[in-house]
Amino acid sequence: MAKLRPDQLNGALRKQLAPVYLISGDEPLLVQESCDLIRQAARKAGFTERELHHAEASFDWDELLTSANSLSLFADRKILELRIDNGKPGDKGGKALTRYCENPPEDTLLLIVMPKLDGSSQRSKWFKAVDKVATFVQIWPIAPPQLPRWIDQRIQLAGMTASHDAIEMLAARIEGNLLAAAQEIEKLKLLAVDGQVTAEMIAGSVADSARYDVFNLIDKALHGDARSAVRTLQGLKGEGTDATVILWALAREIRTLSQIAHAMQQGQPLDRAAKSAGVWDKRKALVANALRRLKLTQLQMLLRKANGIDKAIKGLRRADAWDELMDLTLNLSGTFSLSPQVQKLSLAIS
Repeated sequence: MAKLRPDQLNGALRKQLAPVYLISGDEPLLVQESCDLIRQAARKAGFTERELHHAEASFDWDELLTSANSLSLFADRKILELRIDNGKPGDKGGKALTRYCENPPEDTLLLIVMPKLDGSSQRSKWFKAVDKVATFVQIWPIAPPQLPRWIDQRIQLAGMTASHDAIEMLAARIEGNLLAAAQEIEKLKLLAVDGQVTAEMIAGSVADSARYDVFNLIDKALHGDARSAVRTLQGLKGEGTDATVILWALAREIRTLSQIAHAMQQGQPLDRAAKSAGVWDKRKALVANALRRLKLTQLQMLLRKANGIDKAIKGLRRADAWDELMDLTLNLSGTFSLSPQVQKLSLAIS
């Protein structure tokens, strides 16, 4: 298996296409952009049809193999996209992936997308089978010290240049949210004079941002101000903000809290656990405040709730995503309405 960083993928795709691609990581923007590059290269090579499969608990893995070996009425070649949201194909899935990779069809490109794989997953039988034929794009979060350089590269790719102060200001503004950074850079393309981005321009852009923003929502929820958090969420909805962006921000914060809570349960002090999780110094007080009222089991429950909301947004569950985002926000703020029994019932009847 060729192992690539996201910034190496485009060059590799220009040389040749692999029969299988495995995209693994928890940074939505970089995962999405890597998938887009692969799809674009595949379409140029004649893979004009795309089938999307979500490998959930009830997924029929024989369907994947049948689809791979069936001829399409509309195209000679197709992209078979498989999303494994929990990163665990299980016994049946592992066997199916192993069988597929033993003899990948020439007219099918398999694109596997999953969260960050741990060491045990990379030692599994199915991964070793995929390893023989696939290109593996492993996506790591951008650590705070690396963020200014990443922003500078994105600005240059957009055909602009930025001052050091402008880059630092934007990094402080987005606080690790790469999707927000990409959106800000798109706005700057409309504002920059002769492609020059200044700190004053960044400050003006921030001042002109939406009255209700996702960062305020997160901060108010962490602070435990449920009423203000709900008001902000309603404002975001009213201004047409994409529910996916809000869910991403909430889920990212809950994952960070879970990571810190788990580390503290293992005996690490808060400061070390927060630093390992990439929390900025000025946000440690907010994080500490949230962890005083949120236990690890509650955070894990909120992550399962977020997964259910993701399915609702994608149309895989019959539920109102905004109502459920409200519920998630309230629980993160400390107004608890979830229990394992309530959550199980909610997912069952949706």
